[in-house]
Amino acid sequence: MSELVPFLSSVRWQDLVDVTLSSYILFRLYFLFRGTHVFRVLIGIALLWFSQRIAVSLGLIVTSWGIQGITAVAAFIIIVVFRNEIRSVLQAKNLKSILWGFRYVSMSTPVERIIEGAYELARKKIGALMVFPGKDDLEEVVHSGIPWRGLVSKEMILSIFWHDNPVHDGAAIIQGDRIIEVGAILPLSRREDLPSYYGTRHRAAAGLAEATDALVIIVSEERGDVAVAKGTEFDVVGRREELARILRQHMGLPLVEEGYPKKQILRLGIAALASFLFIAGVWFSFTRGMYTLTTLEIPVEYTDVMAGMEILDTSVNAVRLDLSGSGALVKSIRPEQVKVRLDLSKGVVGPNTFNITHENISLPPGVVLKTVEPPTVEVTLDVPMKKELPVQVDWVGKLRKDLILAEAKVSPKRIRVVGGAQIVDGISTIYTEKVPLDNMHETGTMTVGLALNPASLQIAPDSDDRITIKYTVKKRVE
Repeated sequence: MSELVPFLSSVRWQDLVDVTLSSYILFRLYFLFRGTHVFRVLIGIALLWFSQRIAVSLGLIVTSWGIQGITAVAAFIIIVVFRNEIRSVLQAKNLKSILWGFRYVSMSTPVERIIEGAYELARKKIGALMVFPGKDDLEEVVHSGIPWRGLVSKEMILSIFWHDNPVHDGAAIIQGDRIIEVGAILPLSRREDLPSYYGTRHRAAAGLAEATDALVIIVSEERGDVAVAKGTEFDVVGRREELARILRQHMGLPLVEEGYPKKQILRLGIAALASFLFIAGVWFSFTRGMYTLTTLEIPVEYTDVMAGMEILDTSVNAVRLDLSGSGALVKSIRPEQVKVRLDLSKGVVGPNTFNITHENISLPPGVVLKTVEPPTVEVTLDVPMKKELPVQVDWVGKLRKDLILAEAKVSPKRIRVVGGAQIVDGISTIYTEKVPLDNMHETGTMTVGLALNPASLQIAPDSDDRITIKYTVKKRVE
């Protein structure tokens, strides 16, 4: 628990957005490609990636390198081998069906119209083949179809398979609410277990169902019945409700009577949770597994000095911080993002020792403090006071041997200073800056500054900080 709080405090809002967005992308990939060959291969690649990470953690250099190469080749194979399947999944009229739609088929298929058309054909004993694609691409197995793009309706179905229509012997391919092709030629099945009374139409339906995941409805003109072929199954459907259930299940439409929405919501919830946990694990392995150490020199900010007190002296003006974090984050740190603030509100007059802790240091989220040097700071505080002091010229050097300094007057003669009580009490005179005698050859006037020692001593605002010296130089009388 003690390690959990620092970890949570180091998580940035960018990390939360990163994990959430990546988890949603992974969840959408699952939703779009579930049940396809591509999805199964992606699961295999994910297992390879986990194996590669384990090999790296164990120090298996050759093994990790080999798995990494296999993973890269496998990703390339997916694009080349399953390009048609990927294209069929990503083909959509709008972006909504890819980014946040929750139905595989974005368009509503008029199931009732198809059923009415099928049983009307059966009643009139008109043969028909209607193909409903799944997720497999049919381009490689279906030939000679005529593009149509007509809206599905009972009348349209009856007209396509009418005896006098030139395309009535072929199959109609229905996708969404459109008949996209008519007169299509399907591959014939070579199965020997089919009934002898099945003709070319039934064998073509069985051939397509065996080769793809499409569903085919067959209307027999000899017996006037409706049959459904999918996979290796071939069933005669006598009830409209049963045909509606089969069509809705194939197209991914909700089956109210079977409680389909609840099962779907539970399945999607589990997939969303698994996506989040997977991405969170990847994020943790990358951000926590590749730490970088850096050192910054940061100035100390002294704050909250008690009223009536001032800082006379400090042992340091900057501290050295050793910081760690993920490589990308540490490299992006700027010195102005790091602050070291020392609260002096509890200081007393005289020397004070303050420890620099995590509470005194402000760091960007995700960056961890390792060490502080020095860990303590000495701060001397005092109460400021004013004092009027006489001004004394600080002469240096010597006059020429034939000259003497007859007189020197300073203006003003006294200066008020401000400083800590302990310092000001010990000062009886304030000196000017050094005034050299070597260059003084005749009477004159000069203006000089004051030498404030220690540096914490200041001239009071109502006093001059420059001193005027009028001096008289005379010839020495022998």
